[in-house]
Amino acid sequence: MTIRATNQARVIPLRPFPAPPGPAPAREPLWRDLVGDVLRGERFAQERTLKDVADTARISMAYLSEVERGRKEASSEVLAAAAQALGLSLSEVLALAQGELVRLSGARSRSLGAGGAGHAGRPGVPGPGSVGTVQLAA
Repeated sequence: MTIRATNQARVIPLRPFPAPPGPAPAREPLWRDLVGDVLRGERFAQERTLKDVADTARISMAYLSEVERGRKEASSEVLAAAAQALGLSLSEVLALAQGELVRLSGARSRSLGAGGAGHAGRPGVPGPGSVGTVQLAA
């Protein structure tokens, strides 16, 4: 074997293969986005400023803003403080986020043609379309 033959390597392209034609698959919603949307929606509904809620919750305004925008995954302590500052319990915020997740997952499964008869591959686990309504006690 010559030196020239050993220096010839096969080149593997680094560019990814083009995406298949058609719409891109729907992205599963992230929990931090859902919780942030609930907190921001409740703050807007109460016509309160970010500063007001952050001061009441004793967390920084910048951090609360990042939580509301889904940029940070807040701890349960921070979520409880933000919820309490809005006059809600942590369970109410989480139930509202869960309801939004069910709504979005149901819309996603309907758009994919799923029936909602159960979770694929996991018998006995309800699918997104079969989850009931969450009711909160006053």
